[in-house]
Amino acid sequence: MKQESFSVMECRCRKKRTKREEFLEIMDEIIPWEEWVSLVVPHYPTGKRGRPPMEIETMLRMYLLQCWFSLSDEGVEDAIYDSYAMRKFMGINFFEQDVPDATTLLHFRHLLEEKGIGKLFFDAINRCLERAGRMMRGGSIVDATLISAPSSTKNAEKNGIRRCTR
Repeated sequence: MKQESFSVMECRCRKKRTKREEFLEIMDEIIPWEEWVSLVVPHYPTGKRGRPPMEIETMLRMYLLQCWFSLSDEGVEDAIYDSYAMRKFMGINFFEQDVPDATTLLHFRHLLEEKGIGKLFFDAINRCLERAGRMMRGGSIVDATLISAPSSTKNAEKNGIRRCTR
């Protein structure tokens, strides 16, 4: 059993959870982490040279935070240090490990972009959310939110939809 930090104990006593925390908990539940890690493994450095690579799942989580909240490489690193919800999503305990630095994220992001893996992840997230009856609405770091979005029978039959023409 891992020992909890004081900040974890303190946050458990709060009366309210933030929208960011709720969003990240939902995303943590619906993403098939093992499957996604297996997509990256063939392309990821083995660590035979240089410093040992960070865990793929840790880097994926950091990359997703960056995309969801429109943050720079340095910005997401700072946000993880600053936000309990993001630190919890990352699974980072400062007693045991550090947040990956911005340069490590930059290299990981470039790897995903070169191999076209990032697009696969976001298509998969949208399919998972659609199946769960939710949709993602973009926003700033303050208000990225998941909302329930039941399908409309009107729209499925293309009735009642006006098209804007100019």
